[in-house]
Formats: sequence, structure tokens, C-alpha cells
Amino acid sequence: MQSLFEHPFLGRGFRPFFFLGAAYSVINIFIWAFIYSGKISPPSFYFDPVSWHSHEMIYGFALAIVSGFLLTAVANWTGGAPARQIHLAGLCLLWMLGRIAVNIDIGLPYWGIIIVELLFLPALTISLTVPLLKSWNTRNFIFLSFLTGLFACDLWFLFVQELEPLYIAIIIILMMISLVGGRIIPAFTVGALRQTGLHLYQTPQVFMDAAALVSLLAVALSVVFFPGSLILFCAGFISSFIHLYRMRHYHTLKTRHDPMLWVLHLGYFWLIIGLFLISLTGLNILTMPVIIHALTIGAIGTMILGMICRVTLGHTGRNLKSSRSTMLAFSLIQCAALIRVFGPIIFPSQKINLVTLSASLWVICFMIYLVEYSPMLFSKRPDGRET
Repeated sequence: MQSLFEHPFLGRGFRPFFFLGAAYSVINIFIWAFIYSGKISPPSFYFDPVSWHSHEMIYGFALAIVSGFLLTAVANWTGGAPARQIHLAGLCLLWMLGRIAVNIDIGLPYWGIIIVELLFLPALTISLTVPLLKSWNTRNFIFLSFLTGLFACDLWFLFVQELEPLYIAIIIILMMISLVGGRIIPAFTVGALRQTGLHLYQTPQVFMDAAALVSLLAVALSVVFFPGSLILFCAGFISSFIHLYRMRHYHTLKTRHDPMLWVLHLGYFWLIIGLFLISLTGLNILTMPVIIHALTIGAIGTMILGMICRVTLGHTGRNLKSSRSTMLAFSLIQCAALIRVFGPIIFPSQKINLVTLSASLWVICFMIYLVEYSPMLFSKRPDGRET
């Protein structure tokens, strides 16, 4: 049994959680396409189909990827031992129990489902808190606040079963993207471009980085307290502008020949588009259900796909070069976002077909990841270093 826990798959947080998150997203979106087209009934026995799909793509898919990233990153930030082996297997088990409780009727009362679903986030938070406190890594304490916010939104949703707490959870994930993106996008870009002979440097933007997070917090508060108002319009528009202005030093136009770079820039740019579209909901020009996929498929989906490919390659000792299939996945997820966001607006009579097409493209993108990258997640590093 001990040898099972010493398998490379349980060596670092990104390995099981990237695999589980990607696989779960394929299953969820595949089922959702059939539900949306009216071919099958939803698997959830407590939530309506839209709430089930939304909740599981946040707390099933996105949270799994976030967990894998943070468990891996905290070990690097603190220099401590990563969560691995039995510890990591236990976290994966709690995540899976939540998915079972929400998706399958195993005879639990609703309060039991709530308890099981809520077990994972506190365990994850504690797993991250201990090394951060030991090293007093105050710079990254903010991620503990994000996870606490996600827990509160999950609890809120489980009691009211409305979409509003899920919208806030999405914005919290976008705050993580904004924070991490502000650190890694310029760093990765400058590092890669300097290897091509370009003499570029990172430009510190401490004030703009902080303003970006504050603006997203303002958007979240406006969504809760001032929906469909001029306040929401201003919050969304200002946040969109801040994030766009922040990109001026990211050297975006120079990344077009490197898919591992431009996919991250596109994910960040989808955040800008989504925030602008949120501002239009404040003027009642659009509604949140219409535009939300600019943030979920566009920003979150693109950024996640780009990061899990990059992290998998980098942390398994491989070169950061994208294959043709990876480039195809990066391109198709842009098509999935464009079709899902703008297709129903332009061709409302074809909404079911367009949603199904977008879902199919998503499934293809993450199937490409699973087929190409899963062998790396399950095997030792080729350079012989610790997994």
C-alpha cells in the first residue's frame, strides 16, 4: 500500500488535480450538451440543470485546477515540502466525495450533502495555511482569503440555490487570475522573448496590480448590491479599463510566435472583454447569463488550459514547447468562447446548436490535454529529479 502512495502521480499537487479537473470538465460539459439539447435529464437530484452545471464547473473543474496550482506553487513559494502521497490522496478523496454527493443519490439527506461538499475547501486551506505561516510568506496570504470567499459562496449557494453566489465565486477566481496573471504573464513573456535576442525588461506596476484587484472587488459588490444599475456599469467599465491599461507593458504583440505565451495573453484579454460586457449589464443592454461565458470559457477556460499545459511541461522536466495538438486546443477554446458568447446574440434561433457546438469544442480541447499530457502526470520526470 505504501508503494501506491509513492507513485509519481501523488508526487505534486498539480499531477492528480490537473488530471481530475480536466477529466471532470470533459464529463460535465459532455453531459451538459445532452441536457441542454433536451436529450437526457440532469444527473443532479437537488439542483436545477443550470445551477448544477454552473456549480460543478466552478467547484468541480475550476477549483480542482486552482488546488493543483496552489499546492504546487506554495511549495515553491515557501521552500517547504509539498503536499504529497497520503496527504495529497486525502485531499483528492475529499474533492471526489463532494462530486459524488452532489451528482449521485446515495441516500444522504440534503444537510449531509452540504457537509460532504463543504469538507474539501477547509482541508485545502489548512494544507496551504500551515506552510505559509511557517515561512511567514505574507505576500501570498491573500490566496487564503480567496479560498475563504469561495467557501462562503459555496455555502451561500447550497442554502439559497441561486446563481448570484456562483457569479461572485467566478469573480473570486478572476481575482486569482488577475493577481497571478499580473505576476507570471510579464515574467514569462520577458523571459521567453529575451531568449530570442530581444532586450526587454519587466515594468513594475504595483499600484495598477492593486487597483486591478480592488476594481474586481467593486464589481463583485456591485453584482450583489447594485445589479442592473449605473454603479455596476461604472464598476465593470473601470475594471475593464484598468486591466487593459495594465497590459501596456506585457509585450503582447511580440508573443504571436509562441503559443505558450499568447494563450495566457488571450486568457487575460478575455477577462477585459468579460468585464466590459458586465458593465453593459448595468445598462440592461445584456444580462449576466448571456455574457458570463466570456469570463468562464474565455478568461478562466483559456487561462486554465494554458497554465495546465505549461505547468505540466515545466514541472515534469520537459521543454516549454507546444505541439500541434496543443496549439489546436489553444485555438479551439477561443472558438468555443466566441461561439458561446456571441453566437446566440447574433443567431438566437440557433442557440441550442451553437451551445452544443461550443460544448463539443471544449470537450475536444480538454481531451487533447488528457491524451497528450496525462502520461506526463503519471510518470517520473525524464531528468531523474524528484517528481
